[in-house]
Amino acid sequence: MEKEKIKKSKKLKTIDIAYIGIFAALIAVCSWISIPLAVPVTLQTMAVCIAAGLLGTKKSVLTVIVYILLGLIGVPVFSGFSSGAGVLFGITGGYIIGFIFTALIVGIMLKGLGKKVWVYALSMFIGIAVCYAFGTAWFVLYNNSNSADSVTIGAALSMCVVPFIIPDIVKIAIATLLCKRLDKHVKA
Repeated sequence: MEKEKIKKSKKLKTIDIAYIGIFAALIAVCSWISIPLAVPVTLQTMAVCIAAGLLGTKKSVLTVIVYILLGLIGVPVFSGFSSGAGVLFGITGGYIIGFIFTALIVGIMLKGLGKKVWVYALSMFIGIAVCYAFGTAWFVLYNNSNSADSVTIGAALSMCVVPFIIPDIVKIAIATLLCKRLDKHVKA
């Protein structure tokens, strides 16, 4: 009887699947919203942080994987209504894959340290920093293997990270506020 209970608790419930679908759609919609600054900013990272803050580790990682798979099979869920393997395995695909690490880090930190404001903010900051690291490394490797002109880590950071630091801090603040307000309403 105890084994059946444990097995049953590991399965996804209908509500979990619904939340995963809703939050995958939220990430897609947020990828389409572009704020025109010197470098256009989307809200994808904010949506990933919100999903992780509200759904926990397992369901938020599954949410990001569903989002990525939708884009991979051709549903235009990526930034600029794009999709396909060319985007996912292209020059900025590392940032999309990095969303998995963001969700993982945020979920693990919140579970381990509790759902306090500072934990939300710190976990999201670290999660996005790891996404930056993964995406920037991918950017450099992709560019240097597919172009005659090589890109240094410093140049990649100045193009791919520095312009997004302040917007991402704002997104972290908004995501933290939303997670604190919505957590009691999401039954994940």
